[in-house]
Amino acid sequence: MYESILVPTDGSVHAERAALHAVALADAFDATVRVLGVADVERAAGPFDAGGVDEKFVERIVAESRTAVDETVALAEDVSVETDVVRGDPAEAILDYADDHAVDAVAMGTRGRRGLARLVAGSVTQHVLRHASVPVLTARNTDAAPVTDYDDVLVPTDGSTAAEAVVDDAVAIADAFEATVHAFHVVDISAAAAGSGIEPPTAQIDRMTEAGEEATEAIAERARDAGVEAVTTVEHGFPSAELLDYVDEASIDIVAMGTHGRTGLDRVLLGSTTERLVRRSPVPVLAARPDADRSAE
Repeated sequence: MYESILVPTDGSVHAERAALHAVALADAFDATVRVLGVADVERAAGPFDAGGVDEKFVERIVAESRTAVDETVALAEDVSVETDVVRGDPAEAILDYADDHAVDAVAMGTRGRRGLARLVAGSVTQHVLRHASVPVLTARNTDAAPVTDYDDVLVPTDGSTAAEAVVDDAVAIADAFEATVHAFHVVDISAAAAGSGIEPPTAQIDRMTEAGEEATEAIAERARDAGVEAVTTVEHGFPSAELLDYVDEASIDIVAMGTHGRTGLDRVLLGSTTERLVRRSPVPVLAARPDADRSAE
């Protein structure tokens, strides 16, 4: 599934947390970790860039990126590691590097350092999530120690193409870690309440519940066909809140979900829901666009 995992870093605690998960996946799949530092000279110079910056200033910014890379490499024991430092806009540099080096996934923090050394800020992560051609694993630093020996993998679904984008990844991860796949669907009660009025709300909810049961069972069957244990759950409520509650209640270790889903009454995996999970989830979130090019796998 994964042969090369890109880890952009600025040395922040969020980037370190993402790196630990990247190393765990690399170890499980015998993959190479590519640690990337991006020296954003223009952002670092700020308003003082009008007259240009001298060579020493550039060297200092590049050196800071190199230090962040070296600190991240120290976390990657027992896996193959390659490193690089490039200059440019962080979001675009990460996307270009991922494409140029044919990586299979990107792992990055949801926040980065503030001030001149900032790299992996929320806006950068969101941009990469929305435009990367491969799955992006995001992680944020929490008070709890990171769990990198995954026992439970959550796969939210609405039966859409978006949900399908990461099912194979989720099953492969669960297989590698001997974990359980949790296929999960939320019947969005707010969507039902906003229906056209042609169908009674209770009938809409029943229909949506049945569709959710079919969608979750389809994923569970794929997992079981691969020899992976799977369970299904359908809840009623608001998608992001129900997902976060389930992460806590089921002791989920990693979430795998699409970045977009159906619209209208069957809505679950809209980009906004995924982004809420990325910002608030206490465990890493692996997200992929439905139109991502996975043909090389």
